[in-house]
Amino acid sequence: MSAAGRVSEARAGWAMSSPALAAIILFFVLPAIASLALSFTDFDIYALADIGNLRFVGFQNYERLIGNPLFWKAVTNTLLFVGFGVPFIVALSLFAAMLVNSRWLKWRPVWRVALFAPYVTTLVATAVVWRYLLHTRYGLVNYLLSLFGIAPIDWLGDPHASLPAILIFVGWKTFGYNMIIFLAALQTVPRELDEAARIDGAGWFTRLRHVILPAIAPTVLLVSVLTVAGMFQLFAEPYVMTQGGPAQSTVTILYFMYEEGFKWWNLGSGAAVAFLLFLCILAVTLVQLRLAKRSGAI
Repeated sequence: MSAAGRVSEARAGWAMSSPALAAIILFFVLPAIASLALSFTDFDIYALADIGNLRFVGFQNYERLIGNPLFWKAVTNTLLFVGFGVPFIVALSLFAAMLVNSRWLKWRPVWRVALFAPYVTTLVATAVVWRYLLHTRYGLVNYLLSLFGIAPIDWLGDPHASLPAILIFVGWKTFGYNMIIFLAALQTVPRELDEAARIDGAGWFTRLRHVILPAIAPTVLLVSVLTVAGMFQLFAEPYVMTQGGPAQSTVTILYFMYEEGFKWWNLGSGAAVAFLLFLCILAVTLVQLRLAKRSGAI
């Protein structure tokens, strides 16, 4: 290709990608910069009424966060949600995608719709249903556990059980979206490879490990990154199900930020939480990309 052709191709590429770049700058980069700037101020309800009340406070918001036990409780809860929730949701999504992609399953379109439905169902409506399912005395979950001789569990009232209860609800609500992504990737895996491995005597787990997972490795990375970002930003589920309780056992970073910014009107402190959350997600994503690159997934 000539030099003029390369320049023309580069211009076409920038022209086609410029709308997406403009959206990223407008909706992601500028808010992040604004959040960083706001975190160095004491922006509160008085500054909302009169911008003259806004003062520069340096790192005081960050110092207060470091000395706040509830902030560290929120960080711990969020890390637990990420540590347990991401493998659980990714594995559940992959299993569901493989199930609806298998040839022996009848009425596959019906199963796809049924498994994807929780993702598009209203969060508040499903949360109300799940509160009944998890009810200590009348809930279906405790009834099923009682068939195995397990005593009733106060899922939403016990600090030790509330986090797993929220995690199960989040997994049920979100796995359908990831399932669709995995399903699209699974349909690109050549049937010949799977058939050849089957003829060679490879079992289901061996074919999963040496044929399917390497073929869909970039998709696994994509789903992992999206799920990690989603779990770090968990808010609506604990807000609707437990209001952060009991005993702050389900307070997440985003829930803590909401209370700082919109309950107590410490908007500068809330912006500091938001920027720290942004740094956490960015750091974990970079680690994921590095590990994926080292393993050859990308």
